[in-house]
Amino acid sequence: MAAKSGWLIAALLVLAATTLFVMGRSPICPCGRIALWHGAVQSDQNSQQIADWYSLSHIVHGLLFYAAGRLALRRWPWTARLVLAVAIESGWEILENSPLIIDRYRSVTMAWGYSGDSILNSLSDIGCMMLGFAIARRLPWWASAALVVLLELVALVAIRDNLTLNLIMLIAPVGAIRHWQMG
Repeated sequence: MAAKSGWLIAALLVLAATTLFVMGRSPICPCGRIALWHGAVQSDQNSQQIADWYSLSHIVHGLLFYAAGRLALRRWPWTARLVLAVAIESGWEILENSPLIIDRYRSVTMAWGYSGDSILNSLSDIGCMMLGFAIARRLPWWASAALVVLLELVALVAIRDNLTLNLIMLIAPVGAIRHWQMG
């Protein structure tokens, strides 16, 4: 089962990368440079490099997907739940890089200059989700929950943004949050 799941995950990654390429996403940062980390949020390289502050949110996705799968799909092997999580995360990466979501991010979140992710960054985001999933598989539930809170707080303190605020601002924007995020 693990080998079959590995092939399915590889196929999902190729499908996501191909879809993003067809959508016009750049394979790497348009600057031509590849960096392991880029920490400046208000930068033309944000969401273009391998990892950035938003990578923490994708680790949180993995922690949450593992928990949800464990609760809702108990009879499924963990490898099948991972394939489903990769499919969901890949779908999100494609949706996130659509004009609809890019424009929404620009209009209501702190990502004022956001132009979408590079394909490298999107695949890395999926990898970060897989890392979170793997961590959750090894940790007791309470440690995973504590890690979610810790990662959300680290991002909140470092960049005034995190998965929770991102969801709030995408779904039902709050002016006070946007004002606070602007510094």
